[in-house]
Amino acid sequence: MNTQVTFGGSPVTLEGNTIKVGDQAPNFKAVNKDLSPFDFSSLGKKIKIISVVPSVDTRICEFQTIRFNEEATKRPDVVVLTISVDLPFAQKRFCVANSIENAIVVSDYKDLDFGQKYGFIMKEHRLLARGILIIDAEDTVRYVEYVPEVGSHPDYDAALQFLETL
Repeated sequence: MNTQVTFGGSPVTLEGNTIKVGDQAPNFKAVNKDLSPFDFSSLGKKIKIISVVPSVDTRICEFQTIRFNEEATKRPDVVVLTISVDLPFAQKRFCVANSIENAIVVSDYKDLDFGQKYGFIMKEHRLLARGILIIDAEDTVRYVEYVPEVGSHPDYDAALQFLETL
């Protein structure tokens, strides 16, 4: 994988398949906040934003999740999905405390299926790197951002401006 990512300024090894614009979005399985199975294919023929965060219990991840939850109310034709390896119990507590009602929040803690198929696993930490993906209604990857420094914000404006072109 060629994507260079740092965590606290130190390089990390990303594992999994690098996802690129034009790729067909792989289906993946994760876990919902109530411990039920989540299947990406269940989102159907909608535009999807996948907001990838290391942990909802950090300041930037919290901001990113809240921001995309707010954006989800503006476009009913778009599904916003946040994914981390936090335990579903922590995600549920976070969502209740922050009124996350519009975005779907799922965990990749069990099998790292998303992380492997989309290339977001930080080997050294067994966490997901930060990023944003936009997938069109035909499940084609249209936008990819692997944030170069995990402790930095993604480019929200660029992602949201790109979303307006779909």
